[in-house]
Amino acid sequence: MVEKASKQEECSYLSFNLPVPERKLSSRDLEMKNRSSVTEFVLLGLSSLPEHQMLLFVVFIFLYMASLAGNILIVLTVMTSHNLHTPMYFLLINLSLINLLSSSVSIPKLLHNLLEGRKTIDFAGCIAQIYLFTWTLGSEALVLAAMAFDRYVAVCHPLHYTLIIRKEVWVGLIVGVWTAGLANSAVHTGLVLQLSFCGSNIINHFFCELLPVVQLSCSDTSLNEALTFLSDAVFGLGSCVVTLTSYCFILRTILKIRSREGKKKAFSTCSSHLIVVSLYYSTAVYSYIHPSAAHSLDRDKAIAVLYSVITPALNPIVYSLRNKEVKEALTKLIKRLELH
Repeated sequence: MVEKASKQEECSYLSFNLPVPERKLSSRDLEMKNRSSVTEFVLLGLSSLPEHQMLLFVVFIFLYMASLAGNILIVLTVMTSHNLHTPMYFLLINLSLINLLSSSVSIPKLLHNLLEGRKTIDFAGCIAQIYLFTWTLGSEALVLAAMAFDRYVAVCHPLHYTLIIRKEVWVGLIVGVWTAGLANSAVHTGLVLQLSFCGSNIINHFFCELLPVVQLSCSDTSLNEALTFLSDAVFGLGSCVVTLTSYCFILRTILKIRSREGKKKAFSTCSSHLIVVSLYYSTAVYSYIHPSAAHSLDRDKAIAVLYSVITPALNPIVYSLRNKEVKEALTKLIKRLELH
């Protein structure tokens, strides 16, 4: 018994004094450790010069206020005017809501950073920006395609318009637009969350956009880039093909109209949408449909200002100035608000 006790004491003594070999970390442990190594990102913004910060703040707060006011007015105008309760204008409401969301994803954080002088964003905030902005970008492409199809039916098949664009059809289009954009964004954001960020945390952008963040990862990003290219081809080029095809048929129909007044009336029904489509595709498609190796982040940053800040502010102006029905309804709404 004494001998057994002494052996237990010896084992106890050795267990407290001998160095315990460290457990070798598995690849999964290392991956999780690396993923948590970056807790925030630094956004370089549009300029590093201190004298430019206040000027940029004034410019972007003006653009943001214009975007908010214009898009909210469009939504209120369509909702309060019974003459505008048609599929085309309900699609316009959704375009305005998308513009409100897309500008609110990037600009408030940019304004905060310009005012405070700090250019950081935490990891969760960065992921939220990626998710919301990717959602709006894809949904906007689909809304514009749906609006082009609506104009095609209205101009080329006016007698069958109510039969083709039934309530269940345009409601299904709107639900499909938001759902497809949501699913697309969820896939990309989920793949970003699987990446490891163990190197630089400096993003050469003014907000967290998908490609600039993916390029910071120290993981293999080939799947991310392949799916980004695929979804951009489907959402961007796919909706572009639908839009261009619709307008080819619209143009052919307009050219067949003999009276000058008839041509003018037919073209006026889709001129606003055509301008908005041109603004969107001239920037977004140019920025996204090319390999990552060809990227110039400074160039993409300037283009991102166009489609994420300037276009949402311009769209309400285009529709209010170029569309007679919207202009008249907007004038009535403003007079009604002045009376109250």
